[in-house]
Amino acid sequence: MKKFAILAASAAVLSAPAMAAPGDSATAQGAATAEVVAPITLTHKTGAALDFGTFTTGTNGGTVTVDLTGTGVADNDVTLIGGSAEAADLFDVTGDANRSFAISTTAGSVTNGTDTMAFTTSAPASGTLASGTATFAVGGVLTVAGGESAGEYNGTYDVTVSYN
Repeated sequence: MKKFAILAASAAVLSAPAMAAPGDSATAQGAATAEVVAPITLTHKTGAALDFGTFTTGTNGGTVTVDLTGTGVADNDVTLIGGSAEAADLFDVTGDANRSFAISTTAGSVTNGTDTMAFTTSAPASGTLASGTATFAVGGVLTVAGGESAGEYNGTYDVTVSYN
């Protein structure tokens, strides 16, 4: 009987699942990183404006287009006056050196009393902050319906920059 008890105990030990011995573990460290960059800032250049110039219009209207270099062109029943000073608007951007950024602009309108003329804007889609600074221009197309009152028209539009 003693032999039977030893055999039964041996069989129980051999058929039991293996268990890890206490203290059998491993630990490793992971890595974490973070980078803080300079905030991006946008400043309108003092004295700059998207200037559609000085022009006359008949009853049929037309458009005045100012490109990114500030060159203005009128069409249809709109005529730029000699000596007119069309100009693209200018903005400065500062931020993290050599980082690229996106540019977006909205449309706007200029008004004089109850007369309003709408315009669309055009700007580069993006830029790069070489040495942490960049400058870009905004042009546009002014729609002249025809028959607007003489006088100075003023308005605004929005420009937004963000890191890519």
